[in-house]
Amino acid sequence: MKFKLYSPYKPTGDQPQAIAKITHNLKNGVKNQTLVGVTGSGKTFTMASVIEKLQKPVLVLSHNKTLAAQLYQEFKEFFPENAIHYFVSYYDYYQPEAYIPQTDTYIEKDAKINEEIDRLRHAATQSLLTRNDVIVVASVSSIYNIGSPREYENLTLDLSAGRKIKRDDILKHLVSLQYSRNDLDPGAGNFRTRGEILEIHSPVGNEIIILELGASKIKSITKKSGNKLKTIKIWPAKHFVSPKEKVDLALANIENELCERLKDLNAEGKLLEAERLEQRTKYDLEMLRQVGYCSGIENYSRHLDFRKEGEPAFTLLDYFSLGPSGRDPERKSRGRDFITFIDESHMTVPQFRGMFNGDRSRKETLVNFGFRLPSALDNRPLKFDEFNKKINQVVFVSATPTEYEFEKSGPFIAEQLIRPTGLLDPKIEIRPCENQIKNLIAEIEKTTAKKHRVLVTTLTKRLAEDIAEHLLQKGLKVAYLHSEIKTLRRTEILKDLRLGNVDVLVGINLLREGLDLPEVALVAILDADKEGFLRNETSIVQTIGRAARHPEGRAILYADKITGSIKSAVFETERRRKIQEEHNRLNGITPKAIEKKIRENIVVPKENTVEIEFSALSAKYRVKELEQEMKEAARKLDFERAAQLRDYIDKLREKA
Repeated sequence: MKFKLYSPYKPTGDQPQAIAKITHNLKNGVKNQTLVGVTGSGKTFTMASVIEKLQKPVLVLSHNKTLAAQLYQEFKEFFPENAIHYFVSYYDYYQPEAYIPQTDTYIEKDAKINEEIDRLRHAATQSLLTRNDVIVVASVSSIYNIGSPREYENLTLDLSAGRKIKRDDILKHLVSLQYSRNDLDPGAGNFRTRGEILEIHSPVGNEIIILELGASKIKSITKKSGNKLKTIKIWPAKHFVSPKEKVDLALANIENELCERLKDLNAEGKLLEAERLEQRTKYDLEMLRQVGYCSGIENYSRHLDFRKEGEPAFTLLDYFSLGPSGRDPERKSRGRDFITFIDESHMTVPQFRGMFNGDRSRKETLVNFGFRLPSALDNRPLKFDEFNKKINQVVFVSATPTEYEFEKSGPFIAEQLIRPTGLLDPKIEIRPCENQIKNLIAEIEKTTAKKHRVLVTTLTKRLAEDIAEHLLQKGLKVAYLHSEIKTLRRTEILKDLRLGNVDVLVGINLLREGLDLPEVALVAILDADKEGFLRNETSIVQTIGRAARHPEGRAILYADKITGSIKSAVFETERRRKIQEEHNRLNGITPKAIEKKIRENIVVPKENTVEIEFSALSAKYRVKELEQEMKEAARKLDFERAAQLRDYIDKLREKA
């Protein structure tokens, strides 16, 4: 199927020339180029228009999950007939395995997987191996190990009505694909049997396959919806899968590595480390033999994938390269062509560049002290140069590109300074820090009286929470937003802001990039003169831009001195505003508000589950979440923390 763009809009402003320039460059083999587009200029629509013209699979990279979710929803609206997917980390909570030698403290890996996001990840990889009209919006998770795409595809189970196959053989194959039996409450990646009926719950989570089995053949295949099928492909329930014969060979290789490593540790006099490593590794090996899986299986992926030492792990990028003709050897060798858009590249590129070193340092400590085999070092994110080799043509997208993007792109730069709506960059005021909260409250009250929304940026999470609580006590409808809030809850908070359930959102730098909030008329930057990462020129320009989607958009910077960053940010914003005003004057354009419908959630909640409305400080949003944290703290015998949470819950209930 081809990409077909659906939109009530036509390219206007700077969009036509940007679309033409980017498309021309891509068709002519330009490796790197940059789209410089101000907030609200329709960069996503420009990307969508280019995708329709090029008709190639597309990877869109984002540096945070909230923005990735927004992009995912926008592309789904632009391409309702095509495969649009969301691929981010599936952890609601993640504490990586670590060891602190100074205090002899071992921290076991602790993680809570979000099943909904796991389903979306499986949907993405399955589409990449079956079709070409695919757009995947992904985070830094795209450069982490997810197992071999060839094994993932080759181990699929192809079933057809009338096929002669024994029931036990199907069940054994399902178990080898990491499906687990659950006859009481099956979910994604489970199966259950009832007499001649076998139910298989897809890891994607959107379908249940019902097989009616005879003595030694499949009588019929039906979807839960009632549709009868002639054939069905059953995909693995997990990304890390290998055929049994390969697992047996890999286990032998792991044992060989263990023997060599134990010799080295004993020769160095590290007897404790040797005993620890032997005990842990042999336990994992036994788990792999018995059930084909173990906790931390990814640490043995070099052996399971039969990679050489130092070779990069398989990532989402390899699924892009393999494509739907993965069983064709010629196609495997040359790889599938795809386009990569790096959104908010001034943030995303540095994030991708830094992932390898942080991971390496932690793993080396685990290896040196006998917690992991040296091969665990090859379970890692891609190095930045490896990442660049795996992607093909790249379009950097940002309102504030860095020197890296300009250097890589050379003369291939497209600009979008004019918004289709004629909206101007916000007006900027600079006010003293003294009594900034009192002044802020007055401005919030004036703004919310007009049914407009407000964003407030601070420097720390604690400060964001404290300011939000203070504003709540003043009778304002407020929430805070920062990185500790779960992935899918963040979109709920932003939706509440747009609906008017919340008037003021307080945050740190999650408020900066790409959030599409046309109701926001005021952005307040507290302590704007505190030079640093959160108050440099790029950060200030991006933050000011959050009010650029509103006809009355303005920004207040609270500062006692005009730093170099403030001066540069104000100059750039005013420069753009003058260009926009002149364009409107010459073309007789009157700025008008953006009309943007409020989207549904990325994930539809399952029936019989309680959806926790997660905003910062009202009892409606917080009590149930805090109760869970309190119970968890009590379970871990952290009674002081549990008592603090109990008291805080009581306060919230009083306010409610």
